Order: sequence, then structure tokens, then C-alpha cells
Amino acid sequence: MAKTNNNRRRQFFRSLGGHGPIRRPPWTGDDFTERCVRCAACIEACPEQVLFQGGGGYPEIRFDEEGCSLCGACVEACGEPVFDTRRVAFPWRARIEANCLALGNVHCQSCQDACEWRAIAFTPEIGRAPRPRLDTEACTGCGACQSQCPNHAITMTIEEMAHAE
Repeated sequence: MAKTNNNRRRQFFRSLGGHGPIRRPPWTGDDFTERCVRCAACIEACPEQVLFQGGGGYPEIRFDEEGCSLCGACVEACGEPVFDTRRVAFPWRARIEANCLALGNVHCQSCQDACEWRAIAFTPEIGRAPRPRLDTEACTGCGACQSQCPNHAITMTIEEMAHAE
């Protein structure tokens, strides 16, 4: 229990420093650091190369260039009981921020084009650029939209963290 509280506290302080919370691989939980042996097998197996060695040598996920396809290569490569594919892949969902180009009446639909899950759709409007609509039920938190947004207007947010802002 204390270790879980320490992890949450660490994530909170990282978010204050502008680094955001620590993002772990898909299908992992609060007990990740207790189960992971830091062998990097999941990092090496990731075809999108979104996993990297983070603080303390533990795998973290970053959506700078690509999103996670949820292919399961990390799960297959891991010899430890770290992953549980019965749980939701990620606890966060996409959020479209005010600096979205489409919200500023600029024609851009990069996020929709990148979203394999069809969680982002644009509805044509007369006299203005189509605005994005996000279906949070369809969103998997895979980060594909975030990595393709030219204006960095998409963030991944955990619902309980969104209420704290």
C-alpha cells in the first residue's frame, strides 16, 4: 500500500514540474514497479517504439512520434506477471485542448486520420472549419492522435486528474 501511495505522490510531483504523470505500458496497474524486473524485453519488442527506459529503469510510454497499436508484442515478450490483458489498456483518454487548429477555424483533421478506433470525428459546418468531436467511450488512450497533432493540442488525461486541474 505504501509503495502505491509513493508512486502516486511521485506522479503528482512530476506533473507539477511539467513532465506529466509517468505513463506505463498498456495493461499494467499500480503494482507495475513491484512486478517488473526491468529486463527491457517489452521495450525491444515494441514495433512502434513508443516504450523506452524511464526512471529507475522501468519501461514508460511516450507518444512523441507514434501511438500504441495495442498489438500485444510487449505482453508476449514479458516473462513476468506484469501485464493483464483483461483490464483496460490505458487509464487515460484523449482531450482536445483550446489550441486545436480546427477550433481556431483552420482546416485540420490530423487527429481523425490517425485514430484507428474512430474516436475523433469532424462534422462539416457551413461557414467554418469542421470541429472535432471526441467519443471518450471509443477512445483507447493509444496516443496516435496526440503524436500526429501539428499544434500539440491533444493531451492524455486520467479522469480523476482532470477534476483536480
